Amino acid sequence: MTQQPQESPGRPAPGRSGAAFAPAQPAIPPASMERAGSIVRSITQVFQSRVVGQENLRRTLLAALAAGGHVLLESVPGLAKTTAASALASGISGSFSRIQCTPDLMPNDIIGTQIFNYGSGTFTTQLGPVHANVVLLDEINRSSAKTQSAMLEAMQERQTSIGGEVYPLPEPFMVLATQNPIEEEGTYVLPEAQMDRFLMKEVLTYPRPAEEHEILDRSTSGTLTAPRQAAQTVGLEDIRFLQEMVDQVYVDQSVKRYIIDLVFTTRGSGPRPVANLTQSVRVGASPRGSLALMRVAQANALLHGRDYATPDDVRAMRYAVLRHRLVLTFDALAGGVTPEQIIDAVFHAVPMP
Repeated sequence: MTQQPQESPGRPAPGRSGAAFAPAQPAIPPASMERAGSIVRSITQVFQSRVVGQENLRRTLLAALAAGGHVLLESVPGLAKTTAASALASGISGSFSRIQCTPDLMPNDIIGTQIFNYGSGTFTTQLGPVHANVVLLDEINRSSAKTQSAMLEAMQERQTSIGGEVYPLPEPFMVLATQNPIEEEGTYVLPEAQMDRFLMKEVLTYPRPAEEHEILDRSTSGTLTAPRQAAQTVGLEDIRFLQEMVDQVYVDQSVKRYIIDLVFTTRGSGPRPVANLTQSVRVGASPRGSLALMRVAQANALLHGRDYATPDDVRAMRYAVLRHRLVLTFDALAGGVTPEQIIDAVFHAVPMP
């Protein structure tokens, strides 16, 4: 599997100190920042006790959790996708459901159904597995278009409708959908409009030799599946607090303009268009991409202990935010051009504030 470029964590932007993008007054009280940092450390401790390596995956899941978004995971089998989802649910003391997608999976199998009770002559509602805090949709591209649509609608509306009754999904609610890039037989490719609903798409790579050695050591010592207890228990109320803090992270107008310039450049325009970009990109990022870049930048800033976002927060997870929002042309696909190469060209062309 091809190694993907590594995404860099947030650092102060060159030419301007990070404080240049801070508000005149603190956007978040110091006590709230301390609580947010404690929550992040506790979740990280649980995650790292279950998953070896995969730092990009950890950062992506934490940012998506804080931002209240969903994640699409792509990798070959055996790279701890299910373990990561289960560890995340354990880290936030939330409920976890795993749905194995197959071509015969029906929408009611996911959202729930009504069952007729012959004794009482009434219907009772049985909620489906989507009613959980963390839901793993394993191999989402193996389910039919109808089932994909029902699931993605639940992700967007955060509620399901069964027998005319509306049932809100629990809060927090996060979907991790996986797809295997090496098997195409019997799969249904997600349409571009549905891919856009995922806040981020992470491509998992094989562990390094030292990390795989640690996996073997943990397996023989019996600690691979036995999570260590976090120093502080994180509850669902803590996650809701974390998401509220992300809303309060300050985004300077110059950072917003930077995001807009980047997104417009993916569409072939912008202040400094990339030469011949339209020969490789058929459809650029939508306004939802602009919102995702800003939301993830806010989450990344909070994860790094800041109450304001910098241009480097925008850059930090640029691949995860944009790689599934660019539709490449046939010529680009035939020539082996990757979305990551396009994203690098766009970020190289647009000057940082």
